[in-house]
Amino acid sequence: MIVERAYAHVASYDERRWPWSVPCVRELLGNGLCFTAPVTFLVGENGSGKSTLVEALAEGFGLDPWGGSHDWRYASSRGKSVLGQSVRFDAAPGGRRMLGSWAARKGFFLRAETAMNALDREGFAPEAVSHGEGFLAAFREKFLAPGLYVMDEPEAALSFSSCLELLGHLDQLTRNGGQVVCATHSPLLTALPGADIVEVGEHGMRRVAWRELALVDHWRRYLENPGAYLRHILD
Repeated sequence: MIVERAYAHVASYDERRWPWSVPCVRELLGNGLCFTAPVTFLVGENGSGKSTLVEALAEGFGLDPWGGSHDWRYASSRGKSVLGQSVRFDAAPGGRRMLGSWAARKGFFLRAETAMNALDREGFAPEAVSHGEGFLAAFREKFLAPGLYVMDEPEAALSFSSCLELLGHLDQLTRNGGQVVCATHSPLLTALPGADIVEVGEHGMRRVAWRELALVDHWRRYLENPGAYLRHILD
């Protein structure tokens, strides 16, 4: 592993204003986030703050908030966020050299809405394939070396079978010395054996077993009886 803890400190903040109004951000300020496995999934409802959190972690590591590798920074018009610039890391034993030098840091920030633009900017443009196939091709070619790989909802472009292939890539990446932090809504991805799952919400952050995840429970109930949900939505 590269990182064993992320944290942030600011001199003062107003809890009524974003991002300090987000519970998981306040917990990052107070207790930090410890990493206990090579793959950490952040799970929560829309608006829970998981994307805010992963973007700040990427920025703190030196990755472009627009998306891309450590070698290509700040294609976006804005600089680091107020949270991202305050994020710091404690190195795991295997990550001390990488965290000790900006030049030694390696990794990639993959965010669903800008992924293909970021890959194109780095000279990887699979125009002849679909969006999902392009994602998987990027994993095959860009996600190889030891480093920190931060992802925001990578399943957005992927089918069921492609998500399974992605799990294989994540497993191989961690075997090669990589570490992954991934925000997701996917019960398929979060089932990766050995992964750490952190549920984000009004409570802040808490570790949850896969079978106890709210999203797993909802998907199981929905697939067993869609009408139980749809009758509240459809006339």
